Amino acid sequence: MSREIIINKYEGNTHYSVHVKDSFGQEHHLGYWSELNNSVMLVIEAKARGIWVTEEKNEPSLMSKAIAECIELDKKAGITSEYRDCLD
Repeated sequence: MSREIIINKYEGNTHYSVHVKDSFGQEHHLGYWSELNNSVMLVIEAKARGIWVTEEKNEPSLMSKAIAECIELDKKAGITSEYRDCLD
C-alpha cells in the first residue's frame, strides 16, 4: 500500500479536509484548513511525515470484531437490507 496525502474540498464548503493514508491503508485526519498556502502545506507535510515515521498497524478492538461478526451472522441469516443497513 502506498502513502498519500488526501485533500478534499466539497462544492460550497469553505474549508479543506486533510487526511493522510499510511502504508497499512489506515487514514489519519490532520484537520481542516480555510486555505492552502505554502506555509500550511509545510505543516501538513511535517505532520504526514511524523505519522509515516511512527506508523504501526492498528488491530481492531474486541468490540469491533464482535460487531463485525454479528453483522456477518445477520447477513448469512438473511436479515433484510432495511435492518442490515443500520448495522454497518
